Amino acid sequence: MNNDVLRLKDIDNTDAAVDQDPGDQAASAGKDETRSVLIIVENLPCPFDRRVWQEATTLQRLGYEVTIICPTGKDFERRYEFLDGVHIHRYGLPLEADGAVGYALEYGWAAVMQFILAVRVFLKRRFHVIHACNPPDTIFLVALPFRLFGVKLLFDHHDINPELYLAKFGRKDFFYRLLLWLERTTFAHARVSIATNESYRRIAIERGRMPEDRVFVVRSGPKLDRLKIIPPVPERKRGRPYLVGYVGVMGRQEGIDLLLESIRYLVHDRGRTDIQFTLVGSGTELEWLQQLAVRYEVDAFVEFTGRVSDEVLLEVLNSADICVNPDRVNDMNDKSTMNKIMEYMALEKPIVQFELAEGRFSAGESSLYARCNDPIDFAHQIERLLAEPAMRERMGRIGRQRVLESLSWEHQVPALKAAYDCVFEERKGRS
Repeated sequence: MNNDVLRLKDIDNTDAAVDQDPGDQAASAGKDETRSVLIIVENLPCPFDRRVWQEATTLQRLGYEVTIICPTGKDFERRYEFLDGVHIHRYGLPLEADGAVGYALEYGWAAVMQFILAVRVFLKRRFHVIHACNPPDTIFLVALPFRLFGVKLLFDHHDINPELYLAKFGRKDFFYRLLLWLERTTFAHARVSIATNESYRRIAIERGRMPEDRVFVVRSGPKLDRLKIIPPVPERKRGRPYLVGYVGVMGRQEGIDLLLESIRYLVHDRGRTDIQFTLVGSGTELEWLQQLAVRYEVDAFVEFTGRVSDEVLLEVLNSADICVNPDRVNDMNDKSTMNKIMEYMALEKPIVQFELAEGRFSAGESSLYARCNDPIDFAHQIERLLAEPAMRERMGRIGRQRVLESLSWEHQVPALKAAYDCVFEERKGRS
């Protein structure tokens, strides 16, 4: 389907949804003393966006009043919800963009809806900070008018969009330069920036010219009360001795096509009909990838689950003998921390991935690393791990221990608190 055309269903009830907000009662005396935060995210609905939801609920427990503005999505169609002490306002969004026109329409529509909802939230319970989660790098436009009322911008840098554009389109054209400008402008307006890793922190300081003491690394660490180790479910292996698991977005830059090439090699060249591959997740390329599996004649060995519940996700990953991350080696993936890596580690699973800087930083010795974008070597690393149960067990323990000692969400909370202390001190100093 051509995603340049907006799907405008379910966007006409915004007034009613906002009017049902029980937070209207919050406009009581003394409310100005509360630290109030508005989080704006366009990429995913909440609480499905795990990082944003962990940040929001953590801030709420730290004593902040938290409101989220985000799009609707599957299973998250309600325009207003109050969950775990957090106000959530949602707006209808077109299908995921494809092409310049599609992105312009999607992001333009999102900006309008975000601003309308932000004004309504501000009139009901005044917020002091707008916490902007990219992509896109246009949310600063929504925040600009609120500067007149002393509202500060905190930029939560999830994706490096210029590198993402290069990964998708492979050219440094007008749109690439536009993305660089939007990124610089966002950093220029932000009082504090949150980076997901040290690579992103360097970009904020060097390319974004942010002062070093205003950039805080808050990794997307897994919450161990969600990612629980449970007994394997034998049925997940579909009668085969081994299961290889994947969870993530079904997109071009995620390298699922390379994984399918690895599977084709294993099945047709190595005669490995004893491995089941289960790929959890959805995305714009899911249908194309399913067709590619048929063309490679490996569809009997590959299950695409689409988006699933946490229960099914845990069944698949806990039943897997190894887990994979086939993200292509490029500037975007090399500098980005993938949530799936730390989720695999939290569940004590050994990993196969390509050689990526942040991927190696996260996984360390809990992963084997294939040569750059080489699906045959990737397949060899899968075979190597399947042949060595003791190695799998040792690598799984290493990954789990690393999460417990430094990468889980509880270890990120002090940095998140420090970032907010900084922005509120900044706000106090300039108020």
